[in-house]
Amino acid sequence: MSARLPPFLRGLRRPPRPPGPPLRLRAPCRASSSGGGGGCGGGEGLLGQRRLRDAQVGSSRGQGSQAPPARHSLVREVIRNSKEVLSLLQERNPTFKPVLAIIQAGDDNLMQEINQNLAEEAGLNITHICLPPDSSEAEIIDEILKINEDARVHGLALQISESSFSNKVLNALKPEKDVDGVTDINLGRLVRGDAHECYVSPVARAVIELLEKSGVNLDGKKILVIGAHGSLEAALQCLFQRRGSVTMSSQWNTPQLQSKLHEADIVVLGSPKPEEIPLSWIQPGTMVLNCSHDFLSGKLGGGSLGAHFNGLIAEDDVSLLAAALRIQNMVSSGRRWLREQQHARWRLHCLKLQPLSPVPSDLEISRAQTPKAVDVLAKEIGLLADEIEVYGKSKAKVRLSLLERLKDQADGKYVLVAGITPTPLGEGKSTVTVGLVQALTAHLNINSFACLRQPSQGPTFGVKGGAAGGGYAQVIPMEEFNLHLTGDIHAITAANNLLAAAIDTRILHENTQTDKALYNRLVPSVNGAREFSSIQLARLKKLGINKTDPNALTEEEIGKFARLNIDPSTVTWQRVLDTNDRFLRKITIGQAPTEKGYSRQAQFDIAVASEIMAVLALTDSLADMKERLGRMVVASDKSGQPVTAEDLGVTGALTVLMKDAIKPNLMQTLEGTPVFVHAGPFANIAHGNSSVLADKIALKLVGQEGFVVTEAGFGADIGMEKFFNIKCRASGLVPNVVVLVATVRALKMHGGGPSVTAGVPLKKEYTEENIQLVADGCCNLQKQIQIAQLFGVPVIVALNVFKTDTRAEIDLVCELARRAGAFDAVPCYHWSVGGKGSVELARAVRDAANKGSRFRFLYDVQLPIVEKIRTIAQTVYGAKDIELSPEAQSKIDRYTQQGFGNLPICMAKTHLSLSHQPDKKGVPRDFILPISDVRASIGAGFIYPLVGTMSTMPGLPTRPCFYDIDLDTETEQVKGLF
Repeated sequence: MSARLPPFLRGLRRPPRPPGPPLRLRAPCRASSSGGGGGCGGGEGLLGQRRLRDAQVGSSRGQGSQAPPARHSLVREVIRNSKEVLSLLQERNPTFKPVLAIIQAGDDNLMQEINQNLAEEAGLNITHICLPPDSSEAEIIDEILKINEDARVHGLALQISESSFSNKVLNALKPEKDVDGVTDINLGRLVRGDAHECYVSPVARAVIELLEKSGVNLDGKKILVIGAHGSLEAALQCLFQRRGSVTMSSQWNTPQLQSKLHEADIVVLGSPKPEEIPLSWIQPGTMVLNCSHDFLSGKLGGGSLGAHFNGLIAEDDVSLLAAALRIQNMVSSGRRWLREQQHARWRLHCLKLQPLSPVPSDLEISRAQTPKAVDVLAKEIGLLADEIEVYGKSKAKVRLSLLERLKDQADGKYVLVAGITPTPLGEGKSTVTVGLVQALTAHLNINSFACLRQPSQGPTFGVKGGAAGGGYAQVIPMEEFNLHLTGDIHAITAANNLLAAAIDTRILHENTQTDKALYNRLVPSVNGAREFSSIQLARLKKLGINKTDPNALTEEEIGKFARLNIDPSTVTWQRVLDTNDRFLRKITIGQAPTEKGYSRQAQFDIAVASEIMAVLALTDSLADMKERLGRMVVASDKSGQPVTAEDLGVTGALTVLMKDAIKPNLMQTLEGTPVFVHAGPFANIAHGNSSVLADKIALKLVGQEGFVVTEAGFGADIGMEKFFNIKCRASGLVPNVVVLVATVRALKMHGGGPSVTAGVPLKKEYTEENIQLVADGCCNLQKQIQIAQLFGVPVIVALNVFKTDTRAEIDLVCELARRAGAFDAVPCYHWSVGGKGSVELARAVRDAANKGSRFRFLYDVQLPIVEKIRTIAQTVYGAKDIELSPEAQSKIDRYTQQGFGNLPICMAKTHLSLSHQPDKKGVPRDFILPISDVRASIGAGFIYPLVGTMSTMPGLPTRPCFYDIDLDTETEQVKGLF
């Protein structure tokens, strides 16, 4: 094979390099006389089969002649320049290695070797996908689409027959990977004059380069292009015309061909010359360039071309230079790809708002705005097509592979939105979060991402309604946001209840079977053979049994392996449901006769209280999630040792149920800015923050100058404290700014105003100006500012303005907030006008982030559990001390003995007061905080004490929200969400 290569190319051969990325490589194509074409007009793609036999090359130029060294030096120059550019790119990006894929239908191993040599010399990886010569259009397109979606491949070329180059095949290529310039988009950009934005046909460029390097002045020359088709013909015409040439195109069967040949100064052959066309039609002294792969096959009708023409540039010269120029295009493709990976301001098409007054309902506002297609949004923010999984038109999951691709990208600024102690109506943290990112991106042209929790359907149909924000600061479509989304909570429910079923089933079977019978069922004989599953082998290792043959265990080892000996009184794992149902707070299970008298008291929790939800929110990879799921402690055995999901053999199944839920959900705001919606643990009974993964991906996507705004549930004393002490410990991320949301309404409540009850109209104290109530209530705002300052992060107060608030009340709150140490305090009007109403808040956040933070944790996790609880109670809540119930003390002792004493603390406490008593507003003092129970979420990675009486299953009110929720069966539109 190598003997057929031109001598200078043989000089480029080098020992094989270590393989590049693991690509779908196929076996090399076999040598064959059947030829693949080379693109449109027989000269495009990889230029078809090459027959560069030395004897033929010599005869085409005259006996004894050799290829002009200048032309080969031109190939070397192109490859050398490409190598230098690539080396510079790799200095800054050491792991970057561009890959060229060539889809070949037919056998042309010579061209494979030429491409391989040139690619290796330049430092590229190359892979051939070899198809049979008779491959159908559909088969070729299928291969193209696979390469399109392979992020490891930066360029794609086609080496297929001319008849296979249909419009469907050509335009299946992604324009950004089309290094042969054959797609309509690349040709259109060339014709329009945007050559710097497209890839130009290497064959057409090779023709121009060879002419110009031969000293030909193209200005005013008459060029005849014969037998070229499609992209090659268009590219040649365009490039010649740009250089002032008069260009004509003709096919071999054109009646006036002889006269056109007589007129031409330069002839470019795009396909083989038919034998019936005599060479004498071409005038002596005419410059001829051949792009036809059959030019050297001996079918030229006789005559010594080298003697007949003034200058013959044969097909080997064009093809070799074209192959080198394709490598140059590949390097350009890689450079563009790298540039796209680096931080840049998004070219985001923001959606325009037309706010109405009075402000319509949230659902009406959401419906009035048409969201962008989610794949369009994904592309705008730098996601690749293979990094998203689209759900419908407006939602998509984002794959975690993005983190590996962007691992060298600097993170953006990290902003937490928290709040003062709220009323039961909520004070608009989600609305502020959405309004802030709308202001940053749509109005200040700063990359920003909102990261929100997925709402539970319990409150949606109970009291609270939706959680997509409100007014003109919402996530849309709000009904999709508030209802099933992509099914993450359902996956959590299924996984949680599978584990619950496994616990009780195991207790039942251990109570009703002998060791031998239990073992035979756990490790059954299948087709006469028994073997342990991988998770059973892991249990054997944990037990210190170093055996892999199920028949080799002793009776004692069989007993240890088969029995978990769960103490039913210690089971802490509950079943869950994503519905508010007070009658499931205490139930009895196992009452059917089939359960053989085994029954026990149990309960249901709301689905978002499941430890699996907390695991989802705190994990940073699929492998980490699997480990965390396996570590979840569900009970203790009768000797006091913890029993885990791994012991029950269910870890793998739980991971399978959660494999899609781990991917963050991409949505958008009313103004078309991106939002991640992922995980939704409650803040009063869990840690109350969206996922670490969503934050990490968003921080990479926004770039170093961008902002990620995430929200913590309820007041700063609950959600923010857990964000810092739990989430930041798990993620390693450092926050730059805290935005503390306050409302005049909530401050009046803390100042002694009447009670606020959901569904009951507000008293006049809340709808009329009352400066004294506001001033008295600012004590809670000042306390929450102090809590944030404990962690060394600058605080900005965002006053969420309602239409009943007066200027005097607004000014008073902002003044007192600044006096209390806030970096700034800003009134916000996003609810009524969208992002425009939060531009001042956005500017304040940007200024505060530039000042830097001195973030620190509140406590050392190595402290005893009791001391960590006391630190939170006294420093954050303002309690005088804590009081442990006997049950709580017993649990603390057990968890410490089991080795879990060094975990952070997640307090389960009412969100309606700094204390444990919901009716104590303002800043309660000198109270004793009662700890009624302590539980452990070992998989999630925290201990959670229960303060006072905390229910993990909400109930429905007298008039739940579901009275107003309905479906229009004609339009299928949801009604009544708010």
